Amino acid sequence: MSDGFERFTDRSVVAMRVNGELKDLATTITDTDEVEAVTIDSPDGLSILRHSAAHVLAQAVQKVNPDAKLGIGPPVTDGFYYDFDVRESFTPEDLKALSKEMDRIIRSGQRFVRRVVTDAEAREELANEPFKLELIGLKGGSGDGQNDENVEVGGAELTIYDNVNPKTGETEWKDLCRGPHLPNTRMIGNGYALTRVAAAYWRGSEKNPQLQRIYGTAWPTKDELRAYQSRLEEAAKRDHRKLGAELDLFSFPDEIGSGLAVFHPKGGIIRSEIENYLREQLIENDYELVNTPHITKGHLFETSQHLNWYRDGMFPPMHLDEETDADGNVTRMGQDYYLKPMNCPMHNLIFRARGRSYRELPLRLAEFGTVYRYEKSGTLSGLTRVRGLTQDDAHIYVTPEQIKDEVGRQLAFVLETLRGYGLEDFYLELSTKDPEKFVGSDEIWETATQTLREVAIDSGLELVDDPGGAAFYGPKISVQARDAIGRTWQLSTVQLDFNQPELFELEYTGADGTRQRPAMIHRALLGSVERFFAILLEHYAGAFPVWLSPVQAIGIPVADEYAPYLDDIAAKLKKRGVRVQVDHSDDRMPKKIRTHTKAKIPFQLIAGEEDRANNAVSFRFRDGTQLNGIPVDEAIERIVSSIESHAQVSTAWLD
Repeated sequence: MSDGFERFTDRSVVAMRVNGELKDLATTITDTDEVEAVTIDSPDGLSILRHSAAHVLAQAVQKVNPDAKLGIGPPVTDGFYYDFDVRESFTPEDLKALSKEMDRIIRSGQRFVRRVVTDAEAREELANEPFKLELIGLKGGSGDGQNDENVEVGGAELTIYDNVNPKTGETEWKDLCRGPHLPNTRMIGNGYALTRVAAAYWRGSEKNPQLQRIYGTAWPTKDELRAYQSRLEEAAKRDHRKLGAELDLFSFPDEIGSGLAVFHPKGGIIRSEIENYLREQLIENDYELVNTPHITKGHLFETSQHLNWYRDGMFPPMHLDEETDADGNVTRMGQDYYLKPMNCPMHNLIFRARGRSYRELPLRLAEFGTVYRYEKSGTLSGLTRVRGLTQDDAHIYVTPEQIKDEVGRQLAFVLETLRGYGLEDFYLELSTKDPEKFVGSDEIWETATQTLREVAIDSGLELVDDPGGAAFYGPKISVQARDAIGRTWQLSTVQLDFNQPELFELEYTGADGTRQRPAMIHRALLGSVERFFAILLEHYAGAFPVWLSPVQAIGIPVADEYAPYLDDIAAKLKKRGVRVQVDHSDDRMPKKIRTHTKAKIPFQLIAGEEDRANNAVSFRFRDGTQLNGIPVDEAIERIVSSIESHAQVSTAWLD
């Protein structure tokens, strides 16, 4: 018998896995237990560090404000938060005072000590904490981490963690918690920071009291904290909502409604180029383009099961077609119509519109179809989370023998096309059945999941499991892409579905003349045009490659007399399909250069007397580099070549 402190001497080890379960280092272990070290820089170690920091934050809040009532404080991506019921909202000055108190607690080296308690003991000890008392009733939850409350009551046992003074042995503070935690507060070090305050409803429901939430972040070292803060600063500069306003690309007018964007002329050009490039790839890869309505009778979504499993994500129905007589008696029953949240049911109807032969399969139907989803107002976020979105949706109908090859083909198509937009760094995620939310048999799900797993492995990309993350009708592979500053975005999905063809009774005639059921592959490449627009905008920080730039070249005359010369060059460029303008404003040349540099236009064509005399032009690039005396014909070919090759303009273009 021993504990983790005896087993592990490496100071970076902060916890351990005992027979697959995360445990504190103080946990007693036997020689027959399977024990793995958990280091502070591992995903589990970072979560433990951040959850421990959340406890110290809560202790600091109650030290400064003893009347504060505790909510919950789980680790989250890159940080943690803790919710409090307080009379006055927290201010930036409060965060400074709380950070000082946290520093004191951290330096004191208080030990995190776990205790198993009964319901009665917990209720007695936490009698003044009404939110904790509510959570005690949730004891014995799944512990799968899907709910934030699981950090406190997710296990089979009810436990309290004491923060114990190492000198006196007295408990300085306590919290209901599942754990595990760091051995002591000193291990939090100086790699943490409190970041912001927000309002949050207790347990995420607007029916419950509104609490004050303090967010923070924690990292193993101060250097890692600074690197994270630098990434945040860069991300703020790239925020697509900020760039969208600065570059006049899109907006969200209050008169239209939350989560419903309008694209301005420059944004419309970028969006069209995104769609046009994908449309070209679809045609080259044997897709057939279709189009479907935005609204449909509710029965369609009853058949597809969306009303059973996805009703909360749909806009409320519109009751239409009812007719009454002069006395108000109903002479014709009305029907519920819904804005469509998905395109797949309508594509199934296209497949079913006539008899199909095995010779037609794979049948690849593709659509840029706008769908509508009733996202809660608190979840909306610029173009990345909207209520009206255009999916580049495709559904491929295949024979059983074609499934694996076609899934592999679709994944390869997805990766090749994403690279065409300038994204290069990918890994895959395999989302499997949610045991509480699915249609079809376990056997069908197992077959579909194993097929996707084999294709994903064959791709050679890193594969990460996402247990329970699938839609109700089938498992999926999702392509996760890293952008220019290392953030991960979920983009394309490839889903294998045996259930929708069954629900819609889809059939084709096999080679032997029998009626057979196809399988169905759902494929969204961009996810949604709106979200992909936002991702590219942030990836390029607004400095799009030439082919996507709304204005690809701008003529800047040194003086007004050279404007006609640039107008002639612009006319030649327009004949070659280049989006070009000439600045005829009254601004002086230096201001024109600053204006168009800020607008991130790839090429500034500057002309003065020497350029006009030599039938040449001077190039100025986004980074301030300039190339003088380029013959006009050569300049035109360079610009056209950059567009056709999907090049990103940089100093390398000069070589």
